[in-house]
Amino acid sequence: MGMGLTIRGVEKRFGRQQALAGVDLEIRPGEFFSLVGPSGCGKTTLLRCVAGFCRQDAGEIAWDGERLDPLPAHRRNLGMVFQNYALFPHLSVRENVAYGLRARRQAPALVRERVGRALEMVHLAHRAHHFPGMLSGGEQQRVATARALAIEPRLLLMDEPLSNLDAKLRVEMREEIRRMQRALGITTLYVTHDQEEALALSDRIAVMNAGRLEQVGAPLDIYREPATPFVAGFIGHTNFLRGVVTAVAGGQATVSLQVAGTAPQGQERGQEGACQVWVPARELAIGVAVTIALRPERLSLGAPGAANSLPGEVEEVVFLGAVTRMRVGTAAGPLVVEVHGEAAGDIKPGAAVLLGFEGAAATVFADAAQGG
Repeated sequence: MGMGLTIRGVEKRFGRQQALAGVDLEIRPGEFFSLVGPSGCGKTTLLRCVAGFCRQDAGEIAWDGERLDPLPAHRRNLGMVFQNYALFPHLSVRENVAYGLRARRQAPALVRERVGRALEMVHLAHRAHHFPGMLSGGEQQRVATARALAIEPRLLLMDEPLSNLDAKLRVEMREEIRRMQRALGITTLYVTHDQEEALALSDRIAVMNAGRLEQVGAPLDIYREPATPFVAGFIGHTNFLRGVVTAVAGGQATVSLQVAGTAPQGQERGQEGACQVWVPARELAIGVAVTIALRPERLSLGAPGAANSLPGEVEEVVFLGAVTRMRVGTAAGPLVVEVHGEAAGDIKPGAAVLLGFEGAAATVFADAAQGG
């Protein structure tokens, strides 16, 4: 098996704006790899540099050790699925899928074979003679994917291909994309701003921010062990508590939380004893300012036996079927808790509750003022 895609020290500027600030990345053969981050973080610029549509200012891009960046886009043998699909409205589905092969002057028999195979793969053989305007958004997306796959590229690039679809169709199409990718074993670089989409599709994810990689890893690792407050806040919902370490003993750190302006249940501002929690020390020292990241599902209701507990008042209750999401006001600020099944009972806004969590459930960042 080859080396896959290697990106080394890639930089790109647009005037005074640095879009990419020395990106280093390796994507393994057969891997489904996603670039995720907010708008303007550089993910699409990096994809376009790989595709050859954008020339980097510094660094190298290689496939199996062979430099790609000196080559024009049409000689890199890469398949591209664009956000707007870029289908030719005057060409039939079959002609759209055949376009890349004919541009490469492939033999007619080979074109027919590959187009037929690609359309079968995306379940659109029965639509071969239709035109793009006669198709649904999901069908157009599949035509664009078939066109990219027909040339049998060594690498498939996808730039937010599901962003124009409704929520239900997005879920259906991401499952279809993952099915095809696994069946073909094709290395795929996928760009999205939708963190849920990235978690569902990817073997690994790179979280980007301001032209840099914040963290690279498997979806579960990034969700459970975010490397920075930015990653914790961007991937999934996260509660942030801020405070200062006041004691360290027996592998645990005592953190005195920053008290919010309004405290529930008669608690006075400045009552620090009511806002102390215990977390694993992990090289923390007394006096260090910390940010504690806590996922909503790691909080529990009415847990007096938990290592940490915060009294609060329910401010909002949102029923989402299998999950009930509540915003609870506490002395340390509002926290979101997610309760599965019927554990939420008939809790209404205004109810007094006790939130509990174990210290090991939290991720602690030292000297991190950002990320909330």
